[in-house]
Amino acid sequence: MLIIHETDSAPADGQRSVITIGAYDGVHRGHQAVIAQVRNEAARLGCRSVVVTFDRHPASVVRPESAPKLLTDVDQKMTALAATGVDATFVVRFDADAAQEDPAQFVRRVLVDTLRAQLIVVGEDFHFGYKRGGNVALLRELGKEHDFEVVPVQLIARPDGVAEPVSSTSIRRALAGGQVEVAANLLGRPFSVSGVVVHGDKRGRTIGFPTANIEVPNAMCLPADGVYSGIVQRADGSTFVCAINLGRRPTFFEHADHSLLEAHLLDFDGDLYGERVSVTFEHFLRSERKFEGLESIKTQLQLDVAAARAAGTTTK
Repeated sequence: MLIIHETDSAPADGQRSVITIGAYDGVHRGHQAVIAQVRNEAARLGCRSVVVTFDRHPASVVRPESAPKLLTDVDQKMTALAATGVDATFVVRFDADAAQEDPAQFVRRVLVDTLRAQLIVVGEDFHFGYKRGGNVALLRELGKEHDFEVVPVQLIARPDGVAEPVSSTSIRRALAGGQVEVAANLLGRPFSVSGVVVHGDKRGRTIGFPTANIEVPNAMCLPADGVYSGIVQRADGSTFVCAINLGRRPTFFEHADHSLLEAHLLDFDGDLYGERVSVTFEHFLRSERKFEGLESIKTQLQLDVAAARAAGTTTK
């Protein structure tokens, strides 16, 4: 997949584009369905298929106090978009100036002058531009002026029968309830986060369960506090089944101010400090709770590790 940043030169081959536009946080099943339609239309018309997205979630600029936590960081989003088979992703820099841009100006500058739009595929409730002033009706009017068509698409229904469309909001809601299996069903893949392994208090080593403490950026979404089975992937591609503890460790801290992500890697003996790893949440095992002491914790951790081992196999 070609990644074109707004500061890059426009494609010089003169090819026209079939385009979709959006934040595409999560690149979930609904997003994948829209992109599949973009690819089909592009093949039919002999055009380039393009996703236009942003270098940050627009809400983080427009309403930072209530911006949603992200399901994917930039690297994860690019990887997920590439997996759809789309030809190119055009990344718009979204800052205070971009938030003030008139919708018609955005269409002319990005979709027409840069990407030479022939057809635009968006959700039927699509809005964009200053104060969300752009919509499907405006796109159609601009299409008459600039020679492109607009195809609005219905949002796809959840595959689990719940009466609502697949959305980033529904995935965040599932994660907030610890329902990582539901989130995976809506995403089309298990939910994962990336972060750097940092030094912790090393308490796990004293009871035979060393953990990697993973520092995840505050902007990222995390599941509810609890214990999960999952997979840790290192930068070299090697993967390890793990037992994940996400929480505030009430046995040791009465009022911790934030949750800590720790992963005990099965069948691993090494140093991960300073390394960026990916943590995939596969199954919820239990809620976090307070224990009477280290022996009680050790007994429960043995059960957690056995459950994590039963849930998956280590692949190196």
